[in-house]
Amino acid sequence: FDEAIIGVAERIGQSAVVAYDTTKLVEVLSRTMSVDEAYEYFEFNILGAYVGERTPMFVTTTFKQ
Repeated sequence: FDEAIIGVAERIGQSAVVAYDTTKLVEVLSRTMSVDEAYEYFEFNILGAYVGERTPMFVTTTFKQ
């Protein structure tokens, strides 16, 4: 999902993590499934996953219509 990276998110006392643009990430997923399926997949399998202290953050800059 490298093309959906928008930067690095940081907080005092915590490791810096990759920040992804949610809309761009769903666009990437929708290349192989419908947009609705991509949102569902994102919410359940990516947004809902905890992969340790380096779990990425997701920024929503536009909303699904």
